[in-house]
Amino acid sequence: MKILFIGGTGTISTAISKLLITQGHELYLLNRGKRNDALPEGAIPLIADINDEAKVSGLIRDLDLDCVADFIAFVPEQLQRDYRLFKGKTKQFIFISSASAYQKPLSDFRVTESTPLSNPYWQYSRDKIACEDYLMKLYREESFPISIVRPSFTYDERSVPLGVHGDNGSWPVLKRILEGKPVIIHGDGSALWTMTHNSDFAKGFVGLIGNIHALGEAVQITSDETLTWDQIYQCIAQALNKPLKAVHVSSEFLAAVGPYDFYGGLLGDKAASVVFDNTKLKRLVPGFTATKRFDRGVKETIDYILHHPELQRTDEPFDRWCDSIIETIQQAIETAKSKLI
Repeated sequence: MKILFIGGTGTISTAISKLLITQGHELYLLNRGKRNDALPEGAIPLIADINDEAKVSGLIRDLDLDCVADFIAFVPEQLQRDYRLFKGKTKQFIFISSASAYQKPLSDFRVTESTPLSNPYWQYSRDKIACEDYLMKLYREESFPISIVRPSFTYDERSVPLGVHGDNGSWPVLKRILEGKPVIIHGDGSALWTMTHNSDFAKGFVGLIGNIHALGEAVQITSDETLTWDQIYQCIAQALNKPLKAVHVSSEFLAAVGPYDFYGGLLGDKAASVVFDNTKLKRLVPGFTATKRFDRGVKETIDYILHHPELQRTDEPFDRWCDSIIETIQQAIETAKSKLI
């Protein structure tokens, strides 16, 4: 098949690109070329800013595509641009939405594709919902061959998935664990969550490409493994061969104090317990199974990061913030105790 990705070098799309190349597909990656050194051998780069419609139109003029997937569309206006560019040029258009678009708070922790879409906490999620609405309208009224994919927390070898982190990703939290310092876990650590390795996500996604049963459908792709946030952090500490010193802090408190945007990322996403039901995906992609267990996947990720110093970006402001939050919580506990004596 002839397939074009808009983006193609992110956590999700890189794994999909590698899998498609191994299967012998003709893969075009349309992006600005800033990370194309990491592209899989055999991918065909198309260097352009997707917003330069005239240039992109020229690059794709002679392409008759089986599938186009946009990994970097976040608002309806970007999909309106895609529609202008690819209408009549592809047999399938895949939009990468987000599982954070699901109803918050959830009426049922078991999440299927029929779970309502509504997130009053996070603009990012509301924009994804608006994107889905726009595409479904195109499918109903214009027969534009869309498919919608909803990932949840998907990770690769470059970053450990966490609930609470600063601007420089996961390394500052790993560093705290290595140094024997306490780390913050949002809530009481008992909320249920699912982590999905990008190699597993790729298997589900590739099974939807060129799949006539996926047209007009929204499909979530996650692992079937469910863990509490305490278990997630415990797996990380075990991979580092260090004890976990957890300090549980209310998600509402973290969202209120700032300066990091935990209002959307926690209250609108990770603070809720979710268990994803992948029955629909398995019906569309027979044989799909996520095989990378989190404790093994995160161990591989941590080993990779420890051997790649360029990924070990320190973050002193975040480190000081953690110390301040933990000290504040501890002082509040002592003050409350003293008033009850």
